[in-house]
Amino acid sequence: MLPKEVLIEVVRSAPLVSIDLIARRPDGAVLLGYRRNRPAQGFWFVPGGRILKGERMAEALVRIVRRELGEAVPVTGWRGAGVFEHLYDDNFAGVEGVGTHYVVLPHCLDVSADVVLAPDDQHDALQWFAVPELLARADVHPYTKAYFRTEGEGAA
Repeated sequence: MLPKEVLIEVVRSAPLVSIDLIARRPDGAVLLGYRRNRPAQGFWFVPGGRILKGERMAEALVRIVRRELGEAVPVTGWRGAGVFEHLYDDNFAGVEGVGTHYVVLPHCLDVSADVVLAPDDQHDALQWFAVPELLARADVHPYTKAYFRTEGEGAA
């Protein structure tokens, strides 16, 4: 893990690459976490995390699934769902004038209806949302909504 001062210089200078996790139950509900930290603080957002330097994408996926969703969720069977960009005016540290640019590789997995999850230190809560509900809510982040706006056209 990079020291905060080094990571903020990376955020100031380059895009970060991350993986978002789109977990969906058989009834179509999607898992969202209520974000405790920046960016996207105070919004419902799909779980996810950045890929670390020297970490293969497959390794990052396993690490992120385990950290964000726990042991009950499989680390295999995830399907890529395209490439997205997320641009924020703020950053993880709250440093004024430093925005964050993510190149995001969302991955989808159908999970069982009885999977048991608990929020990690980045989320105050985890909750399942029907897609029409999450699209209608003001407290679901627009970048999360973007994964579902074009569902009929092959999105998550």
